[in-house]
Amino acid sequence: MRVVLAGAQGFGSHYLDRLRRLTGLVELAGVCDVRPVPPESLAGLGSPEISADLPGLIERTGARIAILATPIPTHAELALAALEAGAHVLVEKPTAATLADFDRMERAAAKAGLACQVGFQSLGSAAVPAVRELIAGGAIGRVTGIGVGGSWPRPAAYFTRSPWAGRRVLDGVDVVDGALTNPFAHALATALAVAGADERGAVASVETELFHANGIESDDTSAVRVTLAGGTPLVAAVTLCAAERDEPYVLVHGEKGRIRFVYTMDEVQVDDGPVQRFDRTDLLVNLVEHVRSGVPLLVPIQRTGGFMEVMEAIRVAPDPLPIADDHQDLSGEGRVLPGIASVVDRCASELALFSELGLSWATPLVVGGSPVAEYVTSPDLPLTAAPRPYLHPVRTLGGTVVTEIRPADHPHHLGAGLAVTDLGGRNFWGGRTYVRDQGPAWLDDHGVQRHLAFTERDAAGFTETLSWLRPGEDALVREERTVRARPAARGWVLEFGFTLHNLTGAPLTMRSSATKGRAGAGYGGFFWRAPAGSPGLRVFTAAAEGEERVHGSRAPWLALSSEAWTLLFAQDADPWFVRVAEYPGVGTALAWETPLSFDARLDRKVSVVVVDGRLSREEAAELATGR
Repeated sequence: MRVVLAGAQGFGSHYLDRLRRLTGLVELAGVCDVRPVPPESLAGLGSPEISADLPGLIERTGARIAILATPIPTHAELALAALEAGAHVLVEKPTAATLADFDRMERAAAKAGLACQVGFQSLGSAAVPAVRELIAGGAIGRVTGIGVGGSWPRPAAYFTRSPWAGRRVLDGVDVVDGALTNPFAHALATALAVAGADERGAVASVETELFHANGIESDDTSAVRVTLAGGTPLVAAVTLCAAERDEPYVLVHGEKGRIRFVYTMDEVQVDDGPVQRFDRTDLLVNLVEHVRSGVPLLVPIQRTGGFMEVMEAIRVAPDPLPIADDHQDLSGEGRVLPGIASVVDRCASELALFSELGLSWATPLVVGGSPVAEYVTSPDLPLTAAPRPYLHPVRTLGGTVVTEIRPADHPHHLGAGLAVTDLGGRNFWGGRTYVRDQGPAWLDDHGVQRHLAFTERDAAGFTETLSWLRPGEDALVREERTVRARPAARGWVLEFGFTLHNLTGAPLTMRSSATKGRAGAGYGGFFWRAPAGSPGLRVFTAAAEGEERVHGSRAPWLALSSEAWTLLFAQDADPWFVRVAEYPGVGTALAWETPLSFDARLDRKVSVVVVDGRLSREEAAELATGR
């Protein structure tokens, strides 16, 4: 059967090798390429006609099949041209750059009455129906979720191999060359096929967490949670920044066990049982047999509709966020995220996104293209530390870290965030609880601020929902927290706002240690722990200077500065809590001397300007006014 190949270089060279192996079954009648094709690349394939005109090439050679191994954004137009010229199509994965292009291709194939097969080679494996039979037969009980993991290394040259490599858009045209949409597209498509969710309408929603360690606009380290139409979650986590290659896999979670499918090896294992290996059918061979004798296609275009729904969600998602260099090993040919392979495995095993594992780089705040702060949603901390989300490290634009976590003097101090010593009788600050007429005491009263979800998220920040509760008890409040970063006249501004919604049905009271008899200890609210040992610490407002005068004062702004940095805090609702001599820290005091009760909700906002170097009082006042 005569075929033409569009795209003889790059991945097209793999198709040339396959065509050599299939001599006798197919004949390469033509090659379509916009670049000169080296004669040596066609050795053993006869003398195919070479042309940049695909429809003309099909018509002149009488080719029955057109193989498209061209860049992603060209798939749709070339497929439509080939179908109109009367050829069946084998298009390399992913099917198209956009869902709209996919729809055009599917309609064109149906209208022409011709086949359009997509090159997801893993779907040619007999292991796919075998896994589905295991699931249907109850081998692992009811399916509770599907995980996908993949970790590969890539040198820097991989991301410069072509003008479209590592791009989301090129010259106004969608490319979507990301880790999940190109190199690990097979992983996602295979998981959807195993779930029986490969056609349009099978995907209910998609959450994305896209990152890049390399200097590209697309993602090289990605996680998505796909909720299928029946409610089953599918979490795929992959990276191109691993130290070494691990074979990617699909992990099917069930109530009674798990199935591990290493799709690159066509290997299937149920729990700790024996590994079974399956045969794989070449998709070009399958297409030839379909054209000749009507054998069913293994990957007809409609079977990639579910994949395209996920790809579309990735295409329209916020741009991938950068991973700071200090999380990377830059000593080799490619960027490596130490430990990322185990992170990917945890995502697949726990059906969790990167941010849900408590990784600080997974929720960065970006100003001017650089991460200036990182947010930990789910820290692994003892209950006595009152586990809660926090910002750390927070950096100046020059890269100086201006937060500290778990210092020896107060191991429950966690960067910058929200902490309250007593809310409804529960300690959401950490450490000992102050008891009237007794002093600090270790009580079994600690609470947790539990991250529930991001409702909005982009490079500049996020809006988050949290639940405040004592483990084993009903939640006291639901919090809506908004954290944003933006440039300032000098440095950058962190904006931190929160609303506490009372869930108890009765007035809820907030107390500080000061309200229980410890004079001056009115801490509780937004709190920033600065690095200990910072030289030349100074604290001042427009009207006062020094810890004794500033502590407990009300002022629209307050500055804490060292020789290397200045933090300019601004809010007008509460007194300031300040420490310099004992340790460097600034906070707002929601219950300075008297308890604070609220019925329905409590709202507060604070902003912090983060500046390299020391500001004078005049400079601070000017910056506070124009922040």
